[in-house]
Amino acid sequence: MWKTALLLIFTLIVVPVVAFNFDEPLTNLQQTTLNKLLIVYGIAAAACFVISTITNNYSQVDKLWSIIPVPYAWIVAVDADYEPRLLLMAILVTIWAARLTYNFNRRGGYSWKFWEGDEDYRWAILRQKPGLTSPFLWMLFNLFFISAYQMGLILLMTLPTVKSMNGGALGIFDWVLAILFIGFVVMEYVADQQQWDYQTEKHRRRNAGEELGDYYKKGFTHTGLWGKMRHPNYTAEQSIWIVFYFFSVAATGNWLNWSIIGSLLLVLLFKGSSDFSEEISAKKYPEYAKYQKEVPRFIPFTK
Repeated sequence: MWKTALLLIFTLIVVPVVAFNFDEPLTNLQQTTLNKLLIVYGIAAAACFVISTITNNYSQVDKLWSIIPVPYAWIVAVDADYEPRLLLMAILVTIWAARLTYNFNRRGGYSWKFWEGDEDYRWAILRQKPGLTSPFLWMLFNLFFISAYQMGLILLMTLPTVKSMNGGALGIFDWVLAILFIGFVVMEYVADQQQWDYQTEKHRRRNAGEELGDYYKKGFTHTGLWGKMRHPNYTAEQSIWIVFYFFSVAATGNWLNWSIIGSLLLVLLFKGSSDFSEEISAKKYPEYAKYQKEVPRFIPFTK
């Protein structure tokens, strides 16, 4: 786990620096705006580290994952004097954030005591991994990976807004991207709802002492979108931010620019996250190994 975390941290630091140097220099406006975003990032990452260390609840970044892109996007939109493309991007990010925040909240992620709320079960399991059992090493992991890296990734995901400042006129390509963005948000909503319905009914039956039947006895969602992909919610989330990158392509006319870093690193993060989740599921559910062989991970019809 340390090797994976260090590799991701290394890419977070080195890749953006290299990408910046091989692309056009930032304009004064872009640099000023980026500085503002970096200040917000620094405050957020520090807050996540301090609060999680004090409370032993390491889902502080999870609470902000769906929220902080909104101020990032709107800071850029305001600095760009509400350019049409930047305004559209900020609205789309707000729609994405509202849906994901709703889903996180109904799972118990938030509390009126903002530092509380349910913690992702994977953090407790991860703390038992060799190399992370030491309180000091776990503190370093929390500082550099959970707090600094993940909050930094969220910032990078929204940086196509900065690259899009002073771009070309809003065109048909932007509207196609907006439709795709909304489509993947809907897909993520459907996937999360299917999982919510399945798990809610499974636990209701179990708590009521009712027979689970073959369908719920499996223990994991395996029909609907989950019958096409093992992680349809992850597929949608990655697709959302890949589509978001292409707004910078529409703005600049260049197919490749430094703001692609966020979506690429997100793909790497979800690969590692899904590996860890599936390792847990395979131990917990006897039929999960068969499900892994029959259903592709992210992309349907690839087996």
